[in-house]
Amino acid sequence: MINKQNLWFLTLFSLILVLSVYYITMPNDLLIASNNAESKENIDTKDNDTEGETDKETVEEVDNLTALRVNLDEERDKEKTELKTTMTNEDATTDEKNNAYEQLKYLSVIEGEEEKLEKLIKKEYNLNSFVKIDNNTITVVAAKKKHDVTLANNIMRSIQAEFDTKQTITVKFEGS
Repeated sequence: MINKQNLWFLTLFSLILVLSVYYITMPNDLLIASNNAESKENIDTKDNDTEGETDKETVEEVDNLTALRVNLDEERDKEKTELKTTMTNEDATTDEKNNAYEQLKYLSVIEGEEEKLEKLIKKEYNLNSFVKIDNNTITVVAAKKKHDVTLANNIMRSIQAEFDTKQTITVKFEGS
């Protein structure tokens, strides 16, 4: 026979289970809509003085960097798809498959290096940035309105310190 304690346990457990299943099966549109509504309320409660202007500038700068990052990701995804196709192609020679595999490994290493350099710039100079590595050429786009030669030189030195071989490094400042 079931006592009161076991009955309560089963009732609460089944309630938690039903709510969990409901949450998991809930459409993503509802979650996104509720998150957007909460963020709009937070934005409305902020002062619209100078804080709002700096927030807008920061968002625009981050949007530019995000657009650059998305373009690079799309290019790399195309290249990875081609390489994977070469690797799975039955007509490809062993050398072609090996070269495709090595190129995929190289792309992974480059992506890791780019991410590491972006984190380094964020940590040392408190700047959002976009880094693209192409062979021995490194392009850095920093989100800053004012062009600062000293800062650019310091960024180039910090990046060069991460590599054993000489790199060609360019730094651009991009702000709205």
